[in-house]
Amino acid sequence: MLRLLSNGSRLCDGINRREWLRLGGLSLGGLSLPHLLQSRAEATEASHRATAKSCIVLFISGGFPQHEGFDPKPEAPKEVRGDFGAISTRTPGLLVGELMPKTAQITDRLAVIRSMVTGDNAHSTSGYQMLTGQPHIPLNRENAGPGKPNDWPSLNAVVQALRSPRGGLPASISLPRRLANNNGQDPWPGTDGGFLGQRFDPWFLDCDPTDKNFTMPGGEFLEGMAQARLNSRLSLLDQLRDPLDSMERQARLVSYNTYQQQALDLISGGNARKAFDLQSESTEMRERYSHTKFGQSALLARRLVEAGASLVQVQSISDDKKRPNGGGWDTHEKHSESLKGWLMPTFDQVYSTLILDLEERGLLDETLVCMVTEFGHTPKFNARKGRDHWGRVFSIALAGGGIRGGVVHGESNTHAAEPKTDPVTPADYLATVYHCLGYSNETFVPDLQGRPIPITRGKVIESLLG
Repeated sequence: MLRLLSNGSRLCDGINRREWLRLGGLSLGGLSLPHLLQSRAEATEASHRATAKSCIVLFISGGFPQHEGFDPKPEAPKEVRGDFGAISTRTPGLLVGELMPKTAQITDRLAVIRSMVTGDNAHSTSGYQMLTGQPHIPLNRENAGPGKPNDWPSLNAVVQALRSPRGGLPASISLPRRLANNNGQDPWPGTDGGFLGQRFDPWFLDCDPTDKNFTMPGGEFLEGMAQARLNSRLSLLDQLRDPLDSMERQARLVSYNTYQQQALDLISGGNARKAFDLQSESTEMRERYSHTKFGQSALLARRLVEAGASLVQVQSISDDKKRPNGGGWDTHEKHSESLKGWLMPTFDQVYSTLILDLEERGLLDETLVCMVTEFGHTPKFNARKGRDHWGRVFSIALAGGGIRGGVVHGESNTHAAEPKTDPVTPADYLATVYHCLGYSNETFVPDLQGRPIPITRGKVIESLLG
């Protein structure tokens, strides 16, 4: 039985720490940790309601260049400004790089931050900051792996803890591949549940939505198994489940049972399974998003939030060995060639299409779209005609879900090398995201020892809010 009385120490809200751990792993009469945390968040969020029902994060892995992106410097020397010019946008006074003509036409929906700072030039540790809002210990540690003391949960995991599944889908999904280090094996720190525990990891999907036979990952029926036969097996499984002997046994099995139920919900059909049916989209719509993994992943993200997912993170990842830098954004060589040849045209098309598609469907006002990256690129080119890592200032953009469009926050100096005004930390960016989702700094989640931890220590960027 659940023991509601105990001699253990209590938290400031009166909940026993041991029972916090039990409630974190158990479900009794509909009471679960996500429900408990959500109720608690709603009680502390009386000051404002969520403007965003869902969130899509486009994570440009490898570093999005500020000079050719949202912060061009046309008056700077050529070795700084690069090989491309700047163009006007729908936002008065805002210039973007000439390789972003489609994005230039939607900036009235965007809030651009030109003064993001991590102070870290390593992919995994600067990325840890952007994913969690916490500085990595130590900074500038390339190929860092997860684990203490760098076990703060990702935005994805916090959302997984605070929000219940909807429409048969988990609250948080990450695709089409997990962010990983150069060896391709160790994930970045800050991609998982961290001190919340594995049960709040987002659903990591390793998939290729461009495949003509793409379906829900792991959801294919075995050869010869029809839907009716599956339903029969599920019915038999329900009949064979024995009552659990003790709370301790249930606590050990709850993660398995939770994921098992989610898998059964997905495989057995319905709204969640239909979300993965990209073939139901028109040819025109699929072409609008581009027939790239990034483009079709963004389209899938839109379908998943429509179906009930609270947060979907899409990684822009490439491993095309025929192209410089593996075809990705880590442009240490042939920077301009890579941007003009494939990187910027794809990004410009996918990003603008996602914003407009959500708007056309009446979803932009309730869907927060975050275009982020782990850092920018150096003000000057290296000897290989590339730009290297730069975490001292870079740009990101937010749209929809409570964000005021046509806004530029912060300014970099003449070479886009340092912030000139209003520097923004990853904690501030995430505090703003949480605010749009309906959670303030006074919202807490418990670590594995039951200690209440605030979800963010940043400050909401008020100038971005609608």
